[in-house]
Amino acid sequence: MINIKKVLVVIFGFIFLFIFSACENNSISNLKEKLFSVNGDEIISFPVKKGDGWGYINKTGKYVIKPQFDGAGRFSDGFAAVKIGGRWGFIDKTGEYVINPQFDIAFLFHDGLAPVGIAGDKIKVGYIDKSGKYVINPQFEEAGWFSDGLTAVAHKDGKTRVGFIDKAGKYIIKPQFDDAGWFSEGLAAVKMGDKYGYIDKTGKFVINPQFDGAFWFSEGLAVVKNGGKFGFIDKTGKYVINPQFDFAFWFSEGLASVKKDGEFGFIDKNGKYVIHPQFDIAFWFENGLAPVGIGHGKVKVGFVDKAGKYVINPQFDSVNVF
Repeated sequence: MINIKKVLVVIFGFIFLFIFSACENNSISNLKEKLFSVNGDEIISFPVKKGDGWGYINKTGKYVIKPQFDGAGRFSDGFAAVKIGGRWGFIDKTGEYVINPQFDIAFLFHDGLAPVGIAGDKIKVGYIDKSGKYVINPQFEEAGWFSDGLTAVAHKDGKTRVGFIDKAGKYIIKPQFDDAGWFSEGLAAVKMGDKYGYIDKTGKFVINPQFDGAFWFSEGLAVVKNGGKFGFIDKTGKYVINPQFDFAFWFSEGLASVKKDGEFGFIDKNGKYVIHPQFDIAFWFENGLAPVGIGHGKVKVGFVDKAGKYVINPQFDSVNVF
């Protein structure tokens, strides 16, 4: 599940090491919406930062929405959350506001809804539709985004308990977990005590709690952590790639970014390196490109293709993959 306040501090006050730390603490979310076409003019969904402003580029590295925002999220469901003057709103791919800045926090649209927050004594999170209208009023301290029609939410009343609601705000799986991710490919990672397992949409365990950390399923496999190392399991809970990496992202377009001995590279589903470790940070592929960073201490960001060749040379100060 996403702790909106913590994640937004990480994401929108971005530097690579912070976002990577959040990933290792299993607080990052699944954002794998595909863009509508794959030509050079198509906007890359991940915003980049150069200097003081965030903007959006195309696959040639040219700005199509100029750097102008104090904070920016990635495009999902056709919209992106952006921050101006301390308030968050949403733009479309032309850079025009579709929902004016008005929220204290805002995250991406997924399944047609976006979690947004308003401040008070404590920030409360609710959900809006694409017209900016509340579908579920602000009431949660922690919330994820919708996937497969459900989302994980939590109230903090002494001890946090996490459950899953539908788009009407009704609990479908009652609050009972210590932590939870979102549903992907029919399963969601949840935490009971100090271990993670996977449940189906009835709340029944399909893979019993046994992992120290767990991400969502993608392309039939999920990243899990045990004994300080990351590996990949299938939907029976069996290891397909044994724990051996210092960190790993999920599979996307047949490849997964993994870290070993201080460097990131990309493996296939056999665990074989397709792009050998060479980056200080590397995320996942989308429409044939992956954002990567090089430069110890002062990372510069570029984009590589599946051969590991730079399509956009490292030049940006930051990228936001969420």
